[in-house]
Amino acid sequence: MAEKILVTGGAGFIGSFLVDALVQRGHDVTVFDNFEPQVHGRKRPDYLNKAAHYVKGDVTDLATLKKVVLKAEVIFHEAAMVGVGQSQYQIRRYTDVNVLGTANLLDILANNKHRCRKLIVAASMSSYGEGLCECREHGIVRPPLRSERDVAGGVWELRCPQCGGIAKPAPTPETASLVCNSIYAQTKKDQEEMVLMFGRTYGLPAVALRYFNVYGPRQSLSNPYTGVCEIFMSRIKNGRRPVVYEDGGQTRDFVSVHDIVQANLLAMEKPSADGQVFNVGTGKPISVAEVARVLARVYGADIEPEITGRFRKGDVRHCFPDIGKARALLGYEPRVGFDAGMRELAEWSRQTQAKDRFKQAALELKKRGLA
Repeated sequence: MAEKILVTGGAGFIGSFLVDALVQRGHDVTVFDNFEPQVHGRKRPDYLNKAAHYVKGDVTDLATLKKVVLKAEVIFHEAAMVGVGQSQYQIRRYTDVNVLGTANLLDILANNKHRCRKLIVAASMSSYGEGLCECREHGIVRPPLRSERDVAGGVWELRCPQCGGIAKPAPTPETASLVCNSIYAQTKKDQEEMVLMFGRTYGLPAVALRYFNVYGPRQSLSNPYTGVCEIFMSRIKNGRRPVVYEDGGQTRDFVSVHDIVQANLLAMEKPSADGQVFNVGTGKPISVAEVARVLARVYGADIEPEITGRFRKGDVRHCFPDIGKARALLGYEPRVGFDAGMRELAEWSRQTQAKDRFKQAALELKKRGLA
């Protein structure tokens, strides 16, 4: 049955693919987006779905947001400032958009007659901090952030908090505590918890999807604070070596935007999702250095990553998800393999402008003592 659906941030990377899928299913879709210049540049992207209705506005603008919220039957809250490094010094901006923007959305729903039957928020794996690990002696443990002494001495791996021995990374389930190491992570944690708390209080079905490292076409290649795959792709496209921090052995779960969309649609459709939080990834970790090598290979570039041996404050060593809950309750199953997804990204990048602004972003972090 066709529904009136609102997607905040629906002109962005993930939001636009979600809009396409919703339109394809016959829904009446409204996109609320501020067309952030850091992401979109000076013009609207060419990929916007013409069958959707677009309203330009910022989630920090309560009055404008109210006009679109009160008409919606389902709301996907994708709007957010993204990027760990930048969040550490643009603190007010990230908090205004991510926390106050979500507060505005919930305030509208709490104080006005509305039609919303389900609210789905884009949460983030960054709120976990370090993932779980397995110690030979003590089993599954949760290490804290690495000490500056360890990383200064080139000891990159995590230590068991009980015996101090090197621990092996393990999948992290939704039951793991959230230990934020950046302003971005904290604001995403706040978004998630506010939405779920609101849902419980008012009896509104709410769902939080913790995205892991999302990649794919449409993510800005000129934004140095975007995903690592796109930052690497921008460097490669400009004939430069991707820059990898530490020894390159840190691992993440890289998930295609198409699988993120799949999870959102399932969360909308399945009553079993209501009131729940789900990891959304592939469950398969891969090292950051390997990502850089695969991207260079599929693009056809004879370029090796530059392994710097440098450390950025707040960076975690390993974090990848246990996706068993999403499989069991949603019927979610990742469909896009890593190599196929990297090929899609590389092919898309050939027709896309990429301004390599990595150096200026790295200098900004260094100037502030964050790298």
